[in-house]
Amino acid sequence: MKRRFLNMGAAIAISLVAAGCTTTAGPDSVSDPIAGFTTVAARAGAVTGKSTAWVQSSEDAQALSAQVKSLVQKKTIGPDVAVQVALINNKGLQAAYAEIGLSAADVWQESMLVNPTISVGMIGLDPVRTIEGAVVGNILALMTRQRRVAVAETRFRQAQLRAAEETLQLAAETRRAWINAVSARESVSYLNKAQAAADAASELAQKLGETGAFTKTGQAREHVFYAEITGQAAEARLAARTAKEELTRLMGLWGPDVDYSVPNTLPALPKGAKAKRAIEADALRNRVDLEIAKLELEALAKSYGLTEATRYVSDLELLSGVEVEREESEEGGTETSVAPTLELEFVIPIFDTGKARMRKAELAYMQAANRMAEKAVNIRSEARSAYDAYRSTYDIARHYRNSVVPLRTKIEAESVLTYNSMITNTFELLADTRAKISSIMLSLNAKRNFWLADVNLGTAIHGGGASSPGGGDAPAAAEAGAQGH
Repeated sequence: MKRRFLNMGAAIAISLVAAGCTTTAGPDSVSDPIAGFTTVAARAGAVTGKSTAWVQSSEDAQALSAQVKSLVQKKTIGPDVAVQVALINNKGLQAAYAEIGLSAADVWQESMLVNPTISVGMIGLDPVRTIEGAVVGNILALMTRQRRVAVAETRFRQAQLRAAEETLQLAAETRRAWINAVSARESVSYLNKAQAAADAASELAQKLGETGAFTKTGQAREHVFYAEITGQAAEARLAARTAKEELTRLMGLWGPDVDYSVPNTLPALPKGAKAKRAIEADALRNRVDLEIAKLELEALAKSYGLTEATRYVSDLELLSGVEVEREESEEGGTETSVAPTLELEFVIPIFDTGKARMRKAELAYMQAANRMAEKAVNIRSEARSAYDAYRSTYDIARHYRNSVVPLRTKIEAESVLTYNSMITNTFELLADTRAKISSIMLSLNAKRNFWLADVNLGTAIHGGGASSPGGGDAPAAAEAGAQGH
């Protein structure tokens, strides 16, 4: 019996050698736990100017948590700090980075040879007369291995770019959320001042009405104006809290870390708008989503070649092994013979000749080509629209800052002087005050739209998603306040 098992082991060993079975370790670039992340970090950092991290251990998580606390706890944070915190602390972004590792694992898997199938058979009961050992190796998988690896590597590069796009999108969303939060606080600050002025006007109207110098209609007008401003201020405070919570979610903060604050005013307008220099060419050269579409076309082209290579034969296996046979001789002894075996097994393409798979591959390639062409056209249009919105919102915000608000301020100041000189009556003074409040709210809204359009211009050039060209909808409080009374 011992001899029989030795013979069986020899049969399996010989069969493994015949099948060319080897164990292959994956390339270092894809077997690394953070394979491909360096490319993502470099691509995102070049656009945002901020670093990002892929957490791989509890030590990494603790270090980043300490960094986040040092950036936000009980501090007034700017847009750059908000973006930096989001890029290292947002858990959704960490989940997106996991896709890189999954794609790297696919490349690693495809780089390995297909495991052979080992079979051992025995003919006869006791004593065992024949032992058969065989190894089944997929020859077609070995023949197409290089092409399959090439397709997987292309998908891996796609995963890297998708992760970079997710990073850029989070950075843009965080910057927009910061702008909305600060704009809402600025509206609250001004509406509080307007509420105090409206309160004083309402009391004055009531006193004048008691003396008979002010009509009941005029008193009601001032009272309702104060009531409306009070409601708008309450809405603005709610909008400010909501906007800050959105920013907090994007930065992935909770617990004591949410005690941060944002400035009360948005940055002043820049001295000049950015010049329009080959905006379409810049977008076509830098957009991440267009690169992803190009890689999709490349992957499908390689897959098309793989489909063509396996059009007629989709399963080809080589069965190699040995047969060990033990027979009793006439003299009473035993004779053992060892014979190698080799079989080729494949599917005969009688019914499925591969034409359907070839047609599907052709259509998939043409579909991807047309989608990429459409994306290139859309990117050109998005770049033009984003710049038009950027330039227009800049001109509008500058117009309110340089013309409308100064004139309203001057009118109000002159009204106060003439009122003190008994030239202007109370009605005109209060009307000028209400008009100034409306103009300033419109000015604040215009400045907010400009900064949002500035973010959208960056996403139109580099990728990461963009909001509406006009910069998004204004907060409800600012819009209501701009309507005046």
